[in-house]
Amino acid sequence: MFEERMIANLTSRNSLTIILRMARGWESKSVEAQQAEAADSKNEPKQRLTAEQAARVRQMEGVRLSRRRVLQQLETTRDPRRREMLTAALAELDKHILRLDES
Repeated sequence: MFEERMIANLTSRNSLTIILRMARGWESKSVEAQQAEAADSKNEPKQRLTAEQAARVRQMEGVRLSRRRVLQQLETTRDPRRREMLTAALAELDKHILRLDES
């Protein structure tokens, strides 16, 4: 039945319909994979973190998020002075990440 619709769409002037149907199919498979992965991770027992470990994890996530934001700004910035400032900020964030990894 799907093949009949696909053939009918190919012969019609609106061949974009096939692409949209295929994209939805791929998207649903991605959702299925994400749901399966989430179900698998729920079955695994989670390790309890101490307050210090949790604070370190949050700090690391914050620094990585800042690094990602600086990289995005660096990609779009054309002003040389701004690029220089962002490059320096990126270097400092990288140093901070290294220090957090070592501790």
